[in-house]
Amino acid sequence: MINTSGVRTVCAAGAAVVLMGSSAPAEAAASHGGLGPSARTAVAVGYGGAVSSVDPDATEAGMEILRSGGNAVDAAVATAAALGVTDPYSGGFGGGGYFVYYSATDGRIRTIEGRETAPAAMREDAFLDKDGEPIPFAEAVTSGLGVGVPGTPGTWEYAVDSWGRKPLARVMRPAIRLADEGFVVDATFAEQTAANQERFADFPATARLFMPDGRPPEPGTVLRNPDLADTYRAFVREGAAVLDGDIGAEIAATAADPPVNPDSARDVRPGLLTAEDVADYEVIERAPSHVEYRGLDVYSMAPSSSGGSTVGEALNIMEAARDQAAYSTGDTADTWHLMLEASKLAYADRNNYVGDPDHVDVPLRTLLSQDYADERACFVDTRTAQQAPVAPGNARDGNGCTAAGLPSDNGTEGPSTTHLVTADHQGNVVSYTFTIEQTGGSGITVPNRGFLLNNELTDFEFEVADNGAGAANLPGPGKRPRSSIAPTIVLRDGDPYLALGSPGGSTIITTVLQLLVDRIDRGLTLPEAIAEPRLSQRNTPATLAEPGFFGTKEDKELTARGHTFTETREIGAATALEFLGDRRIQAAAEPERRGGGHAAVLRPQ
Repeated sequence: MINTSGVRTVCAAGAAVVLMGSSAPAEAAASHGGLGPSARTAVAVGYGGAVSSVDPDATEAGMEILRSGGNAVDAAVATAAALGVTDPYSGGFGGGGYFVYYSATDGRIRTIEGRETAPAAMREDAFLDKDGEPIPFAEAVTSGLGVGVPGTPGTWEYAVDSWGRKPLARVMRPAIRLADEGFVVDATFAEQTAANQERFADFPATARLFMPDGRPPEPGTVLRNPDLADTYRAFVREGAAVLDGDIGAEIAATAADPPVNPDSARDVRPGLLTAEDVADYEVIERAPSHVEYRGLDVYSMAPSSSGGSTVGEALNIMEAARDQAAYSTGDTADTWHLMLEASKLAYADRNNYVGDPDHVDVPLRTLLSQDYADERACFVDTRTAQQAPVAPGNARDGNGCTAAGLPSDNGTEGPSTTHLVTADHQGNVVSYTFTIEQTGGSGITVPNRGFLLNNELTDFEFEVADNGAGAANLPGPGKRPRSSIAPTIVLRDGDPYLALGSPGGSTIITTVLQLLVDRIDRGLTLPEAIAEPRLSQRNTPATLAEPGFFGTKEDKELTARGHTFTETREIGAATALEFLGDRRIQAAAEPERRGGGHAAVLRPQ
């Protein structure tokens, strides 16, 4: 483990919007540096390197760095920095995340934990009121109390300094240009702003930045963020040490005493962050999670994220149950039944055991062991669904067939976040997921700095349940809240085969699991697996399912086995790479979810 330290222009402080009338978004972007929504491509195949993200401008930022001779790490940070401009409600400078890197030089997987940390003054009862009851969740979200110390600046610096080829100044250049010149607002950005309009209006700096004329920007307009460009320039000059000075002090001051519109009726709770908390932040290089599945090596994030351990445990349980049942992999209902049953069991263990390993004892070796999964599979009936929620296994004693107590809940992670994947001609690969938690984070922008603060500390459990559940993920000084982020790299015979991930809060795990199952077990192509209707079973009585699932043969067969489904609009927004052999790469993104993503390769075939 390693620690590191006619055109009408409407202007307002820190922002400008150019209203392009009926001009096409691509035409608007042409004079302002952005590609625009019309440039989206869901699948690209070729050579020399690849980038896939949720946004064309961000993907192009990564591609620019690859074209200049940068590697996958440089491209990943460039893409992420650009997403901080164009997808600021999902991730950015004021948040954190998890970075998974495959090095072609030595064939090793390395990971960076850039998860936000709690202030030194935070105690277990931080989210309880004077009567000892949990405060309303919405109050915790839109508050200084939910703001953790950002880990994104440290992640970007550590990745580029440790494994990149280009200086930070070159890596950040596309994002700085994009923030200065602006990007074309698409329908998703406009909808997300509108959904947050009432909240954003309560914070003057946020309203000026994202609603400069008092309302959400229309699709096709160009949004600039010169304050963020200046913040990025300071980051280029100072690296993560920028948080030791004025910017770090301003982050702390904004969280400790959020600047609220004096006309607002919102009660915004103050936070506990200090400048010392921000300056003391360190990213951690952790060993990855790892399981073997059907002859492949699946690597992801270890705790404090529950992503890698839960996906890994579910895969191991599926392997065990399939062997016991002698299932073929050709039947979709059979495969998905095992996936849903394994997911229930893995989530039961996740909710009971996973937290920040620097503060709680996480039995990670057991959770990832095939022996333990073989025992957990004793609960799987290949024809009949278990009634969820199911109990956790006794991972402390390594006994998966013995219940270790009553079930815990999944926590309250927001469905936002953003994911990207990159690769280069040398064979290096990055899978990176980062976030500010809720869509729009805390809703609080650091004045004159151009970025929103996270509300990641709401990922902590607010209290321990009567049955003792939730203790592993209570708040604590310097503690990292449990996450579900699961950036994943799969190796086949030691070489990269797949790289993938998704946003979606606690549904991240099920999205990654289903992508792996649909690609590996069902034999769908990568684009087909991404487009397939998704299911999300998180040890709850009903399984979430997207609209396209209902009325299918699988719906009928799984319902007959005792599964219950509840409809939800969409689950996740994946980006992924597949390495096809002969140096060919397939980059894939969502064709529709969240408005569609954008995939690109350096040299199309």
